[in-house]
Amino acid sequence: MLDKMGRQIEYLRVSITDRCNLRCVYCMPENGIEQVAHDDILSFDELYRVIKETTNLGIKKVRITGGEPLVRKGIIPFIKRIKDIEGIEEVCLTTNGILLLDYMDQLYEAGLDRINISLDTFNCDKYKSITRRDGLHKVLEAIDLGVKKGFKRIKVNTVIIKELNYEEIEEFVNLVEKYDIDVRFIELMPIGEGKDYTPTSNDEIKEIIKRNRNLYPVYSKKGAGPAKYYKTNGAKGRIGFISAMSHEFCQECNRIRITSEGFLKLCLHSKRGIDLRQLLRSKIDDHELGYIIREAVENKPDRHHFNENSEDQDNRLMSQIGG
Repeated sequence: MLDKMGRQIEYLRVSITDRCNLRCVYCMPENGIEQVAHDDILSFDELYRVIKETTNLGIKKVRITGGEPLVRKGIIPFIKRIKDIEGIEEVCLTTNGILLLDYMDQLYEAGLDRINISLDTFNCDKYKSITRRDGLHKVLEAIDLGVKKGFKRIKVNTVIIKELNYEEIEEFVNLVEKYDIDVRFIELMPIGEGKDYTPTSNDEIKEIIKRNRNLYPVYSKKGAGPAKYYKTNGAKGRIGFISAMSHEFCQECNRIRITSEGFLKLCLHSKRGIDLRQLLRSKIDDHELGYIIREAVENKPDRHHFNENSEDQDNRLMSQIGG
C-alpha cells in the first residue's frame, strides 16, 4: 500500500482502549480524562475486520496500544486471532508493564512477537512521582521475565525530561549491558500534558553517553521503524534514538493508526483520517471498506507539524490518540 509520497505503508498501530492504570505527569491529568463510552469503542470483532482488510492492502505488522492495552478484557484471544490472519508477520504490544507479569505466559502462548515497555525511572519514589502510582518493582520483574521467556524482542521506551529523570540516562544505558534488549530514548512530543515539560534532544543524550562510552551505529533494515540504533563496547543489547523533534523522519514513515473509537489516523499529529466506526456500523461491505482505507492512506500527510502552528494539529492527549 503506497501513499502519494511513495512510502510503503505496512505497519498498523491499534489502540484498543483509552483507559490507563497510570497517570504519568507528561501524559495525563492527575484525575484522568473523560473516557470514551464503552459502546463508542470499537469491539474486537470490528477491530479484527479492519485489521484483516488492511492486511489485504499490505499491512504486515500490527502493534496493540492504548491507553494501557492490558486493562481491556479479552486481549489474549484478540491477539491470537490477529496472529492467525494470513499476511501478518508480527504482532507487538506496547505496555507500561504494570500488568505484564500477570499476562506474560498467556501473551507468549498467544504468539505475541515483541513487547515495548514504557519506563522513565529506576527510582521508586520518582516512579510514584512521575506515574502518580506505585509498581516499579512489577515493571522491572516483567523486563527480566520477558527476556527469559524468549520473545523476539523486548524494548524499553524512555522519555528523558529535564525536570524528571535527566540524571538517569546512564542507568538506562546500563540496562543494555545487563540484558540483550533495546533501550530507546524517545524525544518528548509537545502533545497534551507534555507541553508543560522541558524535552531533552537525543543529540544531547548521545553526548552524555559518549562521555564514558563509545557509541557504534548498527544497521537496521529499512521500514523497521524510526529508531536509529547504536551499541557500546561489550553491551548485550542496543541503544535506540527516536528523534521526531530534532531529526524528523517523516519521509520514512510506514505507519497508520486506529484510535480506540475507530478513527483511522494517517499521522500522529494530524486530524486527517477516516471515521471507520461510522462506516463499520453502517454495514459497509469489505470491498468498499478496503477502497476507502486505501484512498485515505494515499493522502497521508507529507510530514508532521510539531514545530509550527497548523490548523491540522491534533491537540488531544496521547492516550486519546493512541500511543
